[in-house]
Amino acid sequence: MDAVIEDKVYQDKMLVDVSRTFALTIPQLPDKLREVVANGYLLCRIADTIEDEPTLSLDQKNIFSKAFTQVVKGDKSAQSFAKDLYPLLSDQMLPAERELILNTSRVIRVTHSFTPPQRAALERCVRIMCDGMPRFQRSASLKGLEDMIAMDKYCYFVAGVVGEMLTELFCDYSPEVHENCDGLRKLTLSFGQGLQMTNILKDIWDDRERGVCWLPRSVFEKAHFNLEDLTPNQYSSTFGEGFQYLISIAHTHLQNALAYTLLIPSKEVGIRRFCLWAIGFAILTLRKLHHHQDFSSGNQVKISRRSVKITIFLTNLAANHDRVLKFLFSLAAKGIPLSPLKTPQISYGK
Repeated sequence: MDAVIEDKVYQDKMLVDVSRTFALTIPQLPDKLREVVANGYLLCRIADTIEDEPTLSLDQKNIFSKAFTQVVKGDKSAQSFAKDLYPLLSDQMLPAERELILNTSRVIRVTHSFTPPQRAALERCVRIMCDGMPRFQRSASLKGLEDMIAMDKYCYFVAGVVGEMLTELFCDYSPEVHENCDGLRKLTLSFGQGLQMTNILKDIWDDRERGVCWLPRSVFEKAHFNLEDLTPNQYSSTFGEGFQYLISIAHTHLQNALAYTLLIPSKEVGIRRFCLWAIGFAILTLRKLHHHQDFSSGNQVKISRRSVKITIFLTNLAANHDRVLKFLFSLAAKGIPLSPLKTPQISYGK
């Protein structure tokens, strides 16, 4: 078997090992897209592992992030990168994440097998992500981010840039999708932000255990709540006021995510499913957050396997029917308020 083919088989295995959600959604894509999107996800996961390793100093994280950017571009050996980083990883990282670092060269061989436009999209994503995430790690604390502008920027570096990568890959893959490329580009940051904000809201307690908070201070200060006072099982209505405001913004972004998906031609059912499942899981999570703002553990607002199966079943049935999709979205989001403010699309790309 050709080495790259073997590496692609390995890539599929690792996708299952490191991501429950993307192991479900990525296989819905057409084969040629599936391979490059799966590779892009693993590249981002390697970048995340560098940032998440608690024993690395900020300087070390910065050095390894820059080195990984060079690896993806082809200017540095993937083997030497893995050889330097792997021994520094602690047992606090998942075994699958450590294995992924150890086998960086296998992932990169797949990366370098793609077409120039595909490689350009992947390289840009990794470069911006590896440049942006360390900026926030330097100032990360339980005080939270300064304001919504800072939260927008954080969401861009960890999710919005991934949305930009996906949009370029979708448009490169299909001439029919490319016809709507301008519209997709206008909505792609909002799509990424909706998903990331939902994750941030869901993970506030897990993040707090790691000594960080990605919520915007200014939003809670307006409600007269100090994020440093946030404590499990001690719900405050002033905290709830700020939390509800963020839920409404995330809901508005997810509405834009649906609008993005409806710009994908209905014949590209695999791309639509990939987007719809992610939106469905997010809106159901957001609904749980809305109804259980006093939650004290991420498990309390985690959607059930039954909900996942129902979301998959219904969106698969309705994937080609825009009106039905809009109805299902409104049904799933019933009771969740929308932001009273418009959510402007600000590009932080380079």
